[in-house]
Amino acid sequence: MARLRETPSQTAGPYVHIGMVPTFAGVENTYPEDLGSGPLYSDGVKGEKITIKGRIFDGAGAPIRDACVEIWQADADGLYNSPAERRGLSDRHFKGWGRAAVSGDNGVYVFETIVPGKVPLGDGRVQAPHIAFWIVARGINVGLHTRMYFPQESEANAVDPVLNRIEHPTRRATLIAEREGNVYTFDIRLQGDGETVFLDV
Repeated sequence: MARLRETPSQTAGPYVHIGMVPTFAGVENTYPEDLGSGPLYSDGVKGEKITIKGRIFDGAGAPIRDACVEIWQADADGLYNSPAERRGLSDRHFKGWGRAAVSGDNGVYVFETIVPGKVPLGDGRVQAPHIAFWIVARGINVGLHTRMYFPQESEANAVDPVLNRIEHPTRRATLIAEREGNVYTFDIRLQGDGETVFLDV
């Protein structure tokens, strides 16, 4: 049996924006708008509307300005907009997925979404409301997965089965957003002091 050699790994850039968010990158007439851009909801959505914003920092503490971020989440009832969802029908006014490129000198990303409901793991244990993040940028060989949890859900966070798998409790704080009204700030640190916990999924 012939064996094939592994293809050498490559980083995602410097063409991440052109491929994933061409309009943002200045490539016109490809799509009317970038896939995943704009609010994750439409009129009639159930749940509390919120804004999530943040920056992505490298190991030296400098903001990264060429990253692309995706989020996935459940609707307000904890149901996913997915063919794999077997517990019921998700909110037809909610997409459940979004994509944003960082912009500006400080490299800020922004999402307009809603607060998700609780969702069960496969074994039935209930997870605290959270939003899954995926980050790619120049220099990152494999997209990074992490989660954002909500500070007002302290009781649910305390028993969340994923958060509780993080060995050091102080590191769990890197997955809790900061809240001011309906705006949540979730900065992501790739390395160094306060490095965000990334998940192997």
